[in-house]
Amino acid sequence: MPDLLIELFSEEIPARMQKRAGEDLQKMVTNGLVEAGLTYASAAAFCTPRRLTLTVEGLLAGSPTTREERKGPKADAPEKAIEGFLRGAGLTRDQIETRETPKGAVLFAVIEKPGRPAAEIIAEVLEHTIRTFPWPKSMRWGTGTLKWVRPLHSILCILSDEAGTDVVPLTVDGIVSGDRTQGHRFMAPDSFSVSSFDDYSAKLKRAYVMLDPSERAQAIWHDATNLAFASGLEVVEDAGLLSEVAGLVEWPVTLMGQIGADFLGLPPEVLQTSMKEHQKFFSVRKPDTGRIERFITVANRETADNGATILAGNEKVLSARLADAKFFWENDLRVAKSDMSVWTQALENVTFHNKLGSQADRINRIAALARELAPVVGADPDMAEEAARLAKADLSSEMVYEFPELQGLMGRYYIEASGRDAAVAAAAQEHYSPLGPSDDVPTAPISVALALADKLDTLTGFWAIDEKPTGSKDPFALRRAALGVIRLILDNDLSVHLDRFLDAQLVRQKIGIYRAEAAEGEIGTLKDILAEIASRGVFGAAYRAVVDRAEVTTGKVTELVQKSVPSVSSDLLAFAHDRLKVYLRDQGIRHDIIDACISISDGAPAGATPNNDDLTLLVNRAKALSETLKTDDGENLIQGFKRANNILSQAETADGVEYSYGADVKFAETDEERALFAALDAAEAIIKPAMQAQDFTTAMSAMATLRRPIDAFFDATQINTDNATVRRNRLNLLSRIRSLCLSVADLTKIEG
Repeated sequence: MPDLLIELFSEEIPARMQKRAGEDLQKMVTNGLVEAGLTYASAAAFCTPRRLTLTVEGLLAGSPTTREERKGPKADAPEKAIEGFLRGAGLTRDQIETRETPKGAVLFAVIEKPGRPAAEIIAEVLEHTIRTFPWPKSMRWGTGTLKWVRPLHSILCILSDEAGTDVVPLTVDGIVSGDRTQGHRFMAPDSFSVSSFDDYSAKLKRAYVMLDPSERAQAIWHDATNLAFASGLEVVEDAGLLSEVAGLVEWPVTLMGQIGADFLGLPPEVLQTSMKEHQKFFSVRKPDTGRIERFITVANRETADNGATILAGNEKVLSARLADAKFFWENDLRVAKSDMSVWTQALENVTFHNKLGSQADRINRIAALARELAPVVGADPDMAEEAARLAKADLSSEMVYEFPELQGLMGRYYIEASGRDAAVAAAAQEHYSPLGPSDDVPTAPISVALALADKLDTLTGFWAIDEKPTGSKDPFALRRAALGVIRLILDNDLSVHLDRFLDAQLVRQKIGIYRAEAAEGEIGTLKDILAEIASRGVFGAAYRAVVDRAEVTTGKVTELVQKSVPSVSSDLLAFAHDRLKVYLRDQGIRHDIIDACISISDGAPAGATPNNDDLTLLVNRAKALSETLKTDDGENLIQGFKRANNILSQAETADGVEYSYGADVKFAETDEERALFAALDAAEAIIKPAMQAQDFTTAMSAMATLRRPIDAFFDATQINTDNATVRRNRLNLLSRIRSLCLSVADLTKIEG
């Protein structure tokens, strides 16, 4: 069985496109071969800046002959129907068979497709692959019509086996396939022929080309860490940069250079970001201080002076780049030390969203919410508000304008330089976190208050203008923001009633929206809206004082806000619950268990603990229920509960009454019935105080003890007896079972 080797040799392929291009080449070629009947044993793709390579081992020498039988119309069918069948089969009337069947004579076509040699199939598949290759960006060159990421120079395509090597004949836009390739552009530019993949990779290595990108990355990291270690330093790890640099060179030569003494005082993050973004350098730091003192660069060739000239040129360019960074840093420090309000005022002219106002409007909303959240998370309200008003000031700084990825971090430096509290400065950096499921979660109270306020403002803002995620589209990263809220609350074990804060922030969002959209005379001072909010305890005493001092004026905005906020708030809370299900699913808690705990507030009986906007309580209850359902008693209790609920629901529907007026043990006729009364009394005595104390584990365990008396009751007792009094009493007993179980969780939501 022959092996196939393909190489598409071109000008430099951008590093960010190489990995995907190798995957696409392998997928398109192997899928095409299999569809044509050529199976294979294994395949692997490789890429360098100038070549895409695919090796396919154990390929069939040719596709097998296939025989397909098609059933057609009856022999006496209309002529047009028969002609259509013949056209579809590609046969004439004398090439088809007539067979007797239980339904009469029927036409059958037997279509044989002879096998084809592998080379013929490969040529077709590879040409189609080249002409339809899904580059993110492509170009044309010369007078041809072919599009490729960069000009394509040659196509190597060979089949090799024990008998020898054959070139697969192929011509694409004037480029004729062959068995030759080239080595390193500068160190071994001559072409050479190859006979197999092993021969190809060995000759490339001798021609200063490392074919495997993972081998290049390992060589770069090995040499870089050795160079740094020899000087008592360490390389700052950066997997993304390592992958990118490995895609820039075919023969990596690692060099370590110096950073000018004038720039060593810059924050290490500034040095690292500037060198990475502009020069693709690795940062080298002192382990004990963390100060970045040198850099690692990777050249694409060996030189007679061991890279001295390359390093000198890189150091010169780096000095110019860092001079800019130093200029930004010093200018920003002067502003931070004198008056940071210059930056916050500038944000009044920066639009956050055309319907949600400026960045300054957003800061005002976040500051108000952070102040309200502060007592809940154990933070000082004044400091939380101060942090909120300063956290985004660095967006106006020159450094963040140059390097947007440093936002927050530079804010921390500038706030510290202004002499403010370190906790306020830390909040500026931490309030963007967590950015993903593996990102660290802030724990400092001020940082937590500000991070929650920032994410809740984002969510309520886009919900207020009906810009929600749809399907896979989430342009404003609202799912990430909701996950951030969930992790902030759960990781810090906070008891936060989200509904209250969602309502408060939605009102602020709506006021801003309608203030911008409504006529000036329709707005007024919004006293009545704030009075209504304050009366419901949403904002608190501080806002009551504001309302009392305001003028009495109403406007159209009052009606609009009051009508729209409740439904939007409920929808947003449901979105948060959906994200919570996804988050907990990864921790082994089923979605139906979460649903059972969420739904307890919807019409649950007295004694139930709603709080489905308190995510910490919700998760604690879900974990307790999940553990209970893993036991035999818990699993079987579900069946007993559902049986009781079904019988009761059917009886209530048939009788047109609700059986919830209390069962009396004096009407019990069996020992099992009396035992169930006693078990319910005992369980209720434990469950009610446990739920009030939020001791869900105890409540769930007590509920699980009902499994055996419920099973025994159903085994020994007939519910729908002829005695109407006894029947009614037993239905009321089932109602008590349902009510007690639903006070713990809505077991109707549990699947299975």
